[in-house]
Amino acid sequence: MISFVVKRLSAAIAVVALATSAFAQDFPKRPITMIVPFAAGGTSDVIARTVAEQMGVALGQSIVIENVAGAGGSTALARASRAEPDGYTIAIGNAGTNAATYTIYPKLPFTPESFAPIAMVAKTFGIIALRKDFPAKDLKEFIAYAKANPGKINLGHAGVGSSNYLICKSFVTAAGIDATLVGYRGASPALTDAIGSQIDGVCDAAASVSQSINEKLVKGLVVGSTVRLATLPDLPTSAEAGLPEFEAQGWNGLFAPKGTPPEIIAKLNAAARTAVETDAVKKRFADLSTVAPDPDEHTPEVLQKLVTRDVEKYRKMLADDAK
Repeated sequence: MISFVVKRLSAAIAVVALATSAFAQDFPKRPITMIVPFAAGGTSDVIARTVAEQMGVALGQSIVIENVAGAGGSTALARASRAEPDGYTIAIGNAGTNAATYTIYPKLPFTPESFAPIAMVAKTFGIIALRKDFPAKDLKEFIAYAKANPGKINLGHAGVGSSNYLICKSFVTAAGIDATLVGYRGASPALTDAIGSQIDGVCDAAASVSQSINEKLVKGLVVGSTVRLATLPDLPTSAEAGLPEFEAQGWNGLFAPKGTPPEIIAKLNAAARTAVETDAVKKRFADLSTVAPDPDEHTPEVLQKLVTRDVEKYRKMLADDAK
């Protein structure tokens, strides 16, 4: 009797495996939704749209962008975590949305284990930019001004828990200044207010702020990288500006809901790899001072290691920000 039950169970498992395999082979049969955790126009949105277009070409189906802003990206990830694990809903995230958020919002309805990593798709570089009429011409003068006016400088970011918020935190900590960090529903509205001198500056990624700096709509102060950016050759690195402790090099990755079949993850990973190697994405990334991952960094395992590393990193850095 036991042998009969085992055989029936094995047969049932085999049927399920065959069905899953067949489903994966046909994937995708309709458009895919890519959730972006911020408003349109910000770094994650620009990178998502750039990569999604070429992934769609590789998969033979369009990828539709859905912007779900709020709570530093956790609103979007909550939605993504509840989606059917069938590959038709994926999300783009970063160290803020997929690592720091667990310290800042410890009662979230999802955990790092709620997501299956697909692939890292971009490396980004953080920049501090000021309103064009701010009374400081370089980082040294800015820090002196901030220390003479504690709490009076306000810097915008894309919401508590976002990668831009982490740029802000890293910067004010390294500079040893007291500044007010103002959260928005995305990087774009924060930048808009900086351009309009409604706030003193923004903590942003080169992908979304470079053009405004080059057009002199805002004033670039410093980039938290070890080398100058080709799109902003006059913007000093943190070491050149006298603040080597300020480091702001981030990542963007794609995630699917937990339980998404490995075969589908593999198809999405392959499409992401193909996308970032296209001339169209390389050119767009170069324009945005964004870098594609190295070939050996495209695996789901590498992205998982980044999440695990950064969850611990920000647990220590952001303990005082826990809600």
